[in-house]
Amino acid sequence: MSERSAAPGGLALVQALVNTLDVETGADSLDTPEGRGRLGIAQAGLAEARELREALRAALLAHAGHPPHRAVTPLGALLARAPLHVAVDDHDGSARLVAADTGPLLSRVAAAVAEALVAGTWNRLKACEADTCLWAYYDRSPAGRGRWCSMQVCGARAKMRRYRAKGP
Repeated sequence: MSERSAAPGGLALVQALVNTLDVETGADSLDTPEGRGRLGIAQAGLAEARELREALRAALLAHAGHPPHRAVTPLGALLARAPLHVAVDDHDGSARLVAADTGPLLSRVAAAVAEALVAGTWNRLKACEADTCLWAYYDRSPAGRGRWCSMQVCGARAKMRRYRAKGP
C-alpha cells in the first residue's frame, strides 16, 4: 500500500522484521533465503527471529491500545539478552547505546529500540488494529492516535463493517 511509510532511524529495522509476515495471506518472507538475507538472519536463527517478530508485534499492538494477538514471549525478556554498550563520540562527546555485536538480529533490534526510546519515537511504531492485517506502521498523525496502517484500506474496511452493523 502506497500510504505506508517507513519508520525513522533504527525503527525501520523493527518495522521491516514485523512486516515479514503477511497475516492475511500467511506469506512469510523469512521462508526464503532472500527474505532472511534482507535482515541478516541465518537459517539457524530463524526460530529466534520469528519469536522476536511476534514479541515486537505484541508491543506494537500495545502501543495502539490493543491486546496481543496471541501469547508470546515478553519483549523485555528477549531484549534483556541483547548485549549493548554505550558508545561515546570522541569529537562531540555525544553518547548512545549500540549493539555490542552488529551481527545478531536481537542486538540490532535492542539498539534500535534504545535509539527510539531516546528519540521519543518508540510509541509511534504501532501494529494495525485490523486482525487480518496487524502490519507495523509508523503513526505520523499529529495526535499520535492512528489505528490502522492505511486509512484507505484497513480503516475504510473497519468503517464499512461498522456502517453495515448498524443496519437499516
